Amino acid sequence: MKRPNETNSASKNPSAHEASSAALWVVLARAYRSMAAFVERSVAALDIGLSDFMILEALLHKGPLTMSELCEAALITNASMTAAIDRLEERAFVERAADKHDRRVRRVQLTAQGAALIRRLYARHERDLEDVMSHVSSSERAELHRGLKTIGLAAQSKLAD
Repeated sequence: MKRPNETNSASKNPSAHEASSAALWVVLARAYRSMAAFVERSVAALDIGLSDFMILEALLHKGPLTMSELCEAALITNASMTAAIDRLEERAFVERAADKHDRRVRRVQLTAQGAALIRRLYARHERDLEDVMSHVSSSERAELHRGLKTIGLAAQSKLAD
């Protein structure tokens, strides 16, 4: 049985089919589906919902955000965000505060309890991701990062056309 980090001559010299846009899309979609399922299971094991985790993680790494900024950062729709923030506020993980420069704007920020929680949960999440990606070398990760970013930007520009 071939291990994930082993290569063969076919992977060194991809066929025209393997290099086609359609084949790449299928592999990308399947990889995303598998990774999404893994992340959902990993986060569920932390005893928190995925959307709550994504909100707390965004606030940890980006600092206080408006609701619309948080929707974009956490990849959650506006309709779901208010209920999620209410839920996290009720558990004393986040709080809404007036913006220092514009009092009409409210920002969501972590409480001390929320910051402590997400630091602990995120460390575990990072270990889980490292474990699943342990067979991908740092140079392959860098190449994937560049390639996926290029694909994402190209698709984004086509949407603007």
